[in-house]
Amino acid sequence: MNGIEFILANMLAAATPFLLAALGELVVERSGVLNLGIEGIMALGAVIAFIIVYHGGSHAVAFLGAGFAGACLSLIFGVLALGFRANQVAVGLAIGILGQGLSALIGNSYEALTVTGLSKITLPGLSSIPVIGGLFTQDAIVWLSLVATLAVWGMFRFTRLGLVIRAVGENPKAAHAIGYPVIALRYGAILFGGAMAGLAGAYAATVYTPLWADGMIAGRGWIALALVVFGTWMTGRVFFGALLFGAVSLGGLAAQAQAVPLNSQLLSSLPYIVTIVVLGIISSNRRLLKINGVASLGEPYER
Repeated sequence: MNGIEFILANMLAAATPFLLAALGELVVERSGVLNLGIEGIMALGAVIAFIIVYHGGSHAVAFLGAGFAGACLSLIFGVLALGFRANQVAVGLAIGILGQGLSALIGNSYEALTVTGLSKITLPGLSSIPVIGGLFTQDAIVWLSLVATLAVWGMFRFTRLGLVIRAVGENPKAAHAIGYPVIALRYGAILFGGAMAGLAGAYAATVYTPLWADGMIAGRGWIALALVVFGTWMTGRVFFGALLFGAVSLGGLAAQAQAVPLNSQLLSSLPYIVTIVVLGIISSNRRLLKINGVASLGEPYER
């Protein structure tokens, strides 16, 4: 398998932790709330899922446990940010630190242990296509993440719920004036975002790299946050952004395998370099951000 085939075959799997977390954060930010604690929530979901699988539980139970843990941690964020109207940036950072600390504490005795990942599901006929055939051999979570992408896109594009969430994010006072429960909707969005981040962490620890190591999330939560801005709060762009970052994260491995004479640390830092460059480009386009941005993002709401 050459470098291009390797990247294509593994791109979707590498993108899945980014995509799951970014889809959850997209819904949260569309409701007008900014949760910067994704990294810590992913870490907590990762260790919970790993422990469940390590002790004989199924991957399905592990993902449910990780999603529940992520939702619970995000609920603490919601109570502080919505109930007490605390600064969302400060609370999000605190929740992120709390999640990483809890994951390190809970997973201390499981350091460097491994579990068995999921088997791959092949789409008959398509997997034998030259060069791109590897795209059609993926595990169940990758296929489900594609379904989740379509579901989030369809919700915002075609459903009343999606329209209401967007209205709450744009002008919460006007949404409240016509009878929408702004706080309840934002709580729901926060819980969904936390659960998705927990699932992203579970995938990273039990499927993509089926082991536990403190710090294994390695900035994926921050990249997921950047992806929402990179995609200008649009589901399709977030999806293609996740694919881009997945491919870039694999590019370093492919380059090392092909004996490209570049420093390994430089190759490992490629996803973060790309994040900085892309955010710089997007931020320079004020018109694009104004058209697709969320007007009340990060602002506390008072009835």
